[in-house]
Amino acid sequence: MSTPTKTQIKTQQRLQAQVDAFNAQLPIGGTVDFFEYEGAPLKRYKTRTEAQILSGHTAVVWLEGKAGCVCVGHCIPVNDEVEAGAGAVQ
Repeated sequence: MSTPTKTQIKTQQRLQAQVDAFNAQLPIGGTVDFFEYEGAPLKRYKTRTEAQILSGHTAVVWLEGKAGCVCVGHCIPVNDEVEAGAGAVQ
C-alpha cells in the first residue's frame, strides 16, 4: 500500500469532520429532510445509522425507507422538538 498524499489526507480529514459534525447534531433515528438534487422537493426520513465515510470519498448515512446510502450534504437535520410542537406529520 502506498503512502497517502497530502491531498488524500486533507480529503479524509474533511470527510471525517463532516461525519463528526453530522453525528454530533443528529442521533440514529433522528429526522432529516432529504433532497435528491438541488431544487428537488424535500422528503422526510429518519436515519438508520450514524454517518460514515463511504470508500474514502463521500460522507454518507442510511435512511429508513430509502434504498442505499445518501450523501450527508443532501440531508437537512430537523429539530424533533420544534417539529413535535408544530404537530407535523411524519
